[in-house]
Amino acid sequence: MSPVDIATIAKNRKTCKAFDPKRVISAADMERLKSVMIDSASSVNSQPWHFIIASTPEGRSQVAKSTQGASAYNEAKVLNCSHVVVFCRRIDLSNQHAETILQQEIKDGRLKDPEAIATSRKTREYYFGVHRDDARDANGWMEKQLYLSYGMVMLAAAAMGIDSCPMEGFDRAVLDDVLGLEAKGLASVVLLALGYGSSDDFNAKLPKSRLPAEMMISSL
Repeated sequence: MSPVDIATIAKNRKTCKAFDPKRVISAADMERLKSVMIDSASSVNSQPWHFIIASTPEGRSQVAKSTQGASAYNEAKVLNCSHVVVFCRRIDLSNQHAETILQQEIKDGRLKDPEAIATSRKTREYYFGVHRDDARDANGWMEKQLYLSYGMVMLAAAAMGIDSCPMEGFDRAVLDDVLGLEAKGLASVVLLALGYGSSDDFNAKLPKSRLPAEMMISSL
């Protein structure tokens, strides 16, 4: 495998403001991005996420119902991109979910003896309990894990020559209702439009702007 210049990819990546509706991401490239979604790191391997991918005009139109009113500026991005991904978190941080993860770890050969299995179960259920019952910040904690995957997908897309636009500008309640997420034990968190920029993408022509490294990074 040839080395990848991640720093250059990150420097060149820009948020796409206008997508070309005629250009579609290949099925093979989407499979690669799906792998990135689920292979992301998460605290205690909690994986509290679910990804809904709208790739058809009908599917994107459903998602676009949540980009009305104050979020109307995002409607065209949702409708014209190749794929829009709804990043969802679980509604409940349950021990049942913890057990499902544990059984998958056993199946995958990660845990091979009773002591390792017991330790994994105890550790995950402890942290689930801390955020669910003690700190009572389970939703925020799950969203933090979700954003780990979110960032990885944007970087992976850039490495593949695919443009993206992260979007928090949508009505979560509307989208949850349109997609029936509550009944599935899910809640929408953030959208990610994927595709290829059009000639109308003004942001592609602008220089990237970040604060200087000496203001943002310190050494000890």
